[in-house]
Amino acid sequence: MQNKMQRRLARTKEPSRRWESIQRNWYKFSRNPLSIVGLVLVCTIVFIAIFAPYISPHPESAGKFVNFSDTTNPPSWAHPFGTDRFGRDVLTRTLYGYRYSLGMALMVISIMAPTGIVLGLVAGYHRNTWIDTVIMRVTDVFIAVPALILALAVCSVLTPSIFNAMLAICIAWWPWYTRMVYEITCSLKNEFFVQAAELTGASKTHILFREILPNCAASILTKMSLDVGWVILIGAALSFVGLGAQPPTPDLGTLVADASNYLPDLWWEAVFPAFAIMVAVLAFNLFGDGVDDMLGEEKRG
Repeated sequence: MQNKMQRRLARTKEPSRRWESIQRNWYKFSRNPLSIVGLVLVCTIVFIAIFAPYISPHPESAGKFVNFSDTTNPPSWAHPFGTDRFGRDVLTRTLYGYRYSLGMALMVISIMAPTGIVLGLVAGYHRNTWIDTVIMRVTDVFIAVPALILALAVCSVLTPSIFNAMLAICIAWWPWYTRMVYEITCSLKNEFFVQAAELTGASKTHILFREILPNCAASILTKMSLDVGWVILIGAALSFVGLGAQPPTPDLGTLVADASNYLPDLWWEAVFPAFAIMVAVLAFNLFGDGVDDMLGEEKRG
C-alpha cells in the first residue's frame, strides 16, 4: 500500500518537474536577446517554407510561367520585390526558395547526422582497435578536404540536380559528426556508469545508445541547429555555380546566379534572394547560439 502511494506521488510530481525544467531551459535560452531574435526568424522562415503556396502573392510565378507584358519591373506595391526578365514575381520565387533550401537542409541533416553519430559511437567505444583505425582514418581523409570543395567535386561528376546536391553535402558533412561524437565517447567510455552497465552484462548496443548517446545529445543538438544555416549556404553556393537546383526551380542560389548577369540594372533580382540567404544563415546561427547557452551546462557537466 505504501509503495502504491509513493508511485502516485512520484507521478503527480513529474509534470511539475518537467514544467520547472522547461522554465529553466527557457531562462537560459532567453538570457541572450539575440537568441530570441534568432528564434523568431527561424519560426518565420519555417512558416514561410510550409505555407509558401498560400501566402505568396503570385503562386504561378514559382513554376514554368511567362508574362512578357510585366517584365523587369522594379519593386512596387503590386510586386514588392519586382519582377524578373520573364515577368515572374521575385517575392514569390524568394518565398518558395526558402521552401527548397529548408527542405534540403532538413533532409541533409536527417541523413548525415545519424550516420556520423553511429560511426563516432562505434569508433569511440572500440578505441585503439582496427575498427577505430579504419573509421577515424577515413574520417580524417574527408575532413582534410574543405566541405564546399568536396561538395563541388562530387556534384561535378554527377548530373546537376537538387537531389545530387543534397547527396554531395551529405558526403562532405558526416565526418564532423563522427569526429565530435568520437571524442565524447572516448571521454565517457571509462566512466563508472558505462563500467557498471558492462558488469551487469548489458549489450554493446544498449551501452552505446542508452548509456553513452544520451550524454552526447546536448552537443549533437547544438551542432545540428548551427549546421542548418551552413547547409543552406553551401546548397545556395552549389546552385549558384549551376551544380544544384536547375531552372525554373526557384532555389535561392539559382535566383542569385540567374540575376547576377544583369547587375546593376536589374539589381532587385539578385539583392532580395541574396538577402534572404543572409537572413536564413544569420537566424539559424543566432538560434544555435541560444541552444548552446541552454545546453551548455549540461555539456560541461
